[in-house]
Amino acid sequence: METGTKMGILLLAALLTLLFGVGIGSVYVPSADILAILAERLFGRSLPEHIPANFSVMVLDMRLPRVLLAFLTGAALAVCGAVMQSLLQNPLASPFGLGVSSGAGLGAALVIVLGLASAGLGTFLLPAVSLCFALGTVFFVLLLAAKLDRRMSNVTVILIGMVVSLFCNAVMSLLATGSPAHAQRIQLWQLGSFSMREWSAVWALFPVTVLACLYFLRYAGELDVMTFGEEQASAMGVDLRRVRGRLMAAVAVLTGTAVAFVGIIGFVDLIVPHIARRFFGAAHRRTIPACALLGGTFLVLCDLAARTFTPPHEIPIGSITALLGAPFFLYLFFAGRKDG
Repeated sequence: METGTKMGILLLAALLTLLFGVGIGSVYVPSADILAILAERLFGRSLPEHIPANFSVMVLDMRLPRVLLAFLTGAALAVCGAVMQSLLQNPLASPFGLGVSSGAGLGAALVIVLGLASAGLGTFLLPAVSLCFALGTVFFVLLLAAKLDRRMSNVTVILIGMVVSLFCNAVMSLLATGSPAHAQRIQLWQLGSFSMREWSAVWALFPVTVLACLYFLRYAGELDVMTFGEEQASAMGVDLRRVRGRLMAAVAVLTGTAVAFVGIIGFVDLIVPHIARRFFGAAHRRTIPACALLGGTFLVLCDLAARTFTPPHEIPIGSITALLGAPFFLYLFFAGRKDG
């Protein structure tokens, strides 16, 4: 099957998943009614009489922004995972290894413990501080790696990222222990959630995701070469330090933005790139769009499971992705040892 055909099938599957995600919930909304509600909002068409008025509010103000945010988050994390695995030539690499999640978590924990998350300072305070901490953590990792190793080798970056992540996680644990009243909220944020998210989060993440994906596609050729190793990439004229620094900064911005709005969601950036490469090959001009569509579809389905398995309670989305991702991680680990 040709790449264009496979990409078309994947796009259709993504659209159907979005429609399915909006329709399923405590009250089922048929796909035809969803399309009618969208037509009424976008084109001013009259709403059919059989559709209750509250369906429009439920679809447009509650379910649709949640589903779109889940799709954008999945797309962002999956694309960043593919880029990081190529940059570090490691199938188990992910953006979270750079300290993005731990940095964002530390920022969120500070806002929660200080009581600023509910102090009427604005909806964007917690995600804004989380994003700043995520970016600051990553830039610190890159700065320290560049100082210790002028070539910024993969091993140096990974080790420093692990140390910084462990440090941030330790500080978060201390904050939660020292503030029992806020410990549960910190823990829930660390497990990720799309609950009660509004259109503002969608409009904030959408342009960042699109621009970052276009930026990664610009470096698709360099990423293809870097998958063969540092020495060969250098021999072919790739400025490893410049390319790695720029792309890791872009990964930090995109991952940090996603994590800042929805919390920490693991394993999407690990699972999806491998599936995309299996069906679309290793060329990044195909892998990046495939990861975006697959990642978005995957996380919408995970969120659907999280909110429908145990109604009226929700399972943290991070728990669903971990249940699926942990066995996959072990498979990759042991498969890599067997090949080695």
